[in-house]
Amino acid sequence: MSAPAVVACTWGQPAAEAETLLTLGRTVAAALGGELRWLVLGALPEDAAATAGRFGAGGIDHVDDPRLAGSGSDARVAALASYLAGSPPRLVLFNQTFQARDTVPRLAARLGVGVVMNSVAIAHEGGTLRVTASAFGGDTRTVYDLGGAAPHLVAVGPNAVQPAPVGSPASAVVRQVGADLGAVAERVRVVTPPKREGPRLEDAQVIVAGGRGLGEPGNFKLVEELAAALGGVAGASRPIVDDGWTDPSRQVGLTGKITRPGLYVAAGISGASQHMVGCSAAKTIVAINRDPDAAIFKHARFGIVGDCVAILPELTRAVKAR
Repeated sequence: MSAPAVVACTWGQPAAEAETLLTLGRTVAAALGGELRWLVLGALPEDAAATAGRFGAGGIDHVDDPRLAGSGSDARVAALASYLAGSPPRLVLFNQTFQARDTVPRLAARLGVGVVMNSVAIAHEGGTLRVTASAFGGDTRTVYDLGGAAPHLVAVGPNAVQPAPVGSPASAVVRQVGADLGAVAERVRVVTPPKREGPRLEDAQVIVAGGRGLGEPGNFKLVEELAAALGGVAGASRPIVDDGWTDPSRQVGLTGKITRPGLYVAAGISGASQHMVGCSAAKTIVAINRDPDAAIFKHARFGIVGDCVAILPELTRAVKAR
């Protein structure tokens, strides 16, 4: 079997989180005149075959091994290196996740190939693959021409393209692929796994996030109360997470969660580029800030200039009174 032009690789994610990757991969594979395949490491997500067909993948390659179920990256690197040996694809795409930041550069070093992280766009121009990536916390963009030996490894941000299914979905066949991981020993062990309660920020359609403008830790409850009234999830900027006002699972931004809600309410958040990376794909951003010149207002559809500590309870009362 000939190598596909593009492989989209995921692990430990629901099928829906592969949709952006498959959409972009399908476009690039078509430009290269080849096939897109979806590589899944570990447990196969529910509805994977249907998702693959709906988004134009030629099929699914499934590498399953008990060692891939953990959080360590040694087994993932070994499995990927084994899969890519022989006739590699031109391009391998990954979702830009915390684990990908650990796995993909290590894989590139093992294979001796190039890697680009934080990608926001990929084009095929004049026979050259050209990747645009976010740099300096999202303040600027840089463009890389991918040359040298294949495969080229690219980690893609979740907002790179809007998921777009194909017009005539085809049934995707799952092919089991072996990988010898018997000699792999994880060098990093998770002693205490993170605790998360309630829905994930990445899945939320409504997010109310708080920042330093809340003034003190006790005021974070105002964010939680409005989020609950709206049927949403509470989020936070990195400074108040670092200060222990809430747990890291609530952090939105470059080093936290990348979200795509329908409504994002930013209370007491300045709008630094590192934070906006995590919420700029929201359909509607509402900003509350005492500073009329705060950067957050440049991104907001609606803005309220004022003290969020006074405004949040009024918004909660108004929502409950509907």
